[in-house]
Amino acid sequence: MNHIRPLIPLLVTAGILIGGNGLQGTYIALRGSAEGFSPSIIGMIGAGYSVGFAIGCIYVTRLLRAIGHIRTFSAMASVSAASAIGMSMIIDPTFWFAMRFVTGIAVASLFATVESWINAKVTNANRARTLSVYRLVDLTSVTVAQYIIPAAGIDGPLVFNIIAIALTLSLVPISLADKSGPAPPETIAFDLKAVWRISPLAVVGVVAVGLSMAAFRNIGPIYAEELGMSITAIATFMSAGIIGGVVLQYPLGIYSDKLDRRRVIVWTTIGSIVTGAYLSFGAGTNETANIVGVFLFGAFSMPLYSLCSAHGNDYAKPGEHALVSAGLLFYWSVGATVGPLLASILLEYYGPRAFFLYTSFIFMGFLIFTVRRMRARPSVPPSERPSRFRSLLRTSAYFNKLASPPDKDERE
Repeated sequence: MNHIRPLIPLLVTAGILIGGNGLQGTYIALRGSAEGFSPSIIGMIGAGYSVGFAIGCIYVTRLLRAIGHIRTFSAMASVSAASAIGMSMIIDPTFWFAMRFVTGIAVASLFATVESWINAKVTNANRARTLSVYRLVDLTSVTVAQYIIPAAGIDGPLVFNIIAIALTLSLVPISLADKSGPAPPETIAFDLKAVWRISPLAVVGVVAVGLSMAAFRNIGPIYAEELGMSITAIATFMSAGIIGGVVLQYPLGIYSDKLDRRRVIVWTTIGSIVTGAYLSFGAGTNETANIVGVFLFGAFSMPLYSLCSAHGNDYAKPGEHALVSAGLLFYWSVGATVGPLLASILLEYYGPRAFFLYTSFIFMGFLIFTVRRMRARPSVPPSERPSRFRSLLRTSAYFNKLASPPDKDERE
């Protein structure tokens, strides 16, 4: 664990940042509902965050090149904290949309800074282990943060203030970290058509994940609330889905490295369809059944981004991996922009049962597309591809390229 010790300040920063951001997503849905916002309005506010995140992904490299990692993080953390405080002062859906849009830009930049810095400080020999620790920090911080809501309550500015404090405190560890920051990132071409040509399956897959899982993160609390769950039960419901997403993440990644990756994607997608259908038609209003169901739903659906990203990188040529990772993240954000809005409209007009029926419909379309692609061209044999274990974190391969020079094998 010696390679982890120098990264402790960055991991602490990541834990505080991710926890505050994860808390904000759940709280805004519940607070908006308490303020009388309709589900479709809450979905629109969630879409604002995704639009901002997409823009942040495109322009963050320019910011990092211009002012460096620490200054970028400091500026964007301050913007995020100010946005949270502003939302506590003005309760208006249009203003909240604008603030979530700004927050999306800032958070994309913050994640880029932290993840690129971490990747620049590790080697290929310990990268997977380091990222597994980072993923554990992610899981723990988001799960714990959910329970701040029932402890602090929905009304008043308290939770917004806690979010702002967390985002501000995330500045402290990274400011005290090793002064030798990563090298400025290289300019990366951004060609969405090229990403589609490399792997249509990966593109459609990440869009499907954005349409479904962003809806879960933004509208899931409203679904649970309409079932009659308490605030504590809603926090448990959301945490169960997040924890479930980690349980199968690494086993599926390792398994897909050894087989035709598309077969793993097919079975994982089927699991997402079945568990979504169970939540729609089998779980009813039973609290325990819904928590167990969403745990299984997260276990199957959340790893799909990583699997699709790995599949896309299988077909990428040397030097194209950063392009694929950046492009897939952008395609995901397109789905994440539309998903919360569509799901919220369905929930508003057809009730909570329509929510997971919507996700099953999305995954069914992706399943059909995957089967067709399996007939269109052969897969890359496992013996001819390097392990894509690194891509199990959705953006780490991209941000690794941003912050560090090419690997030796890529230079050659």
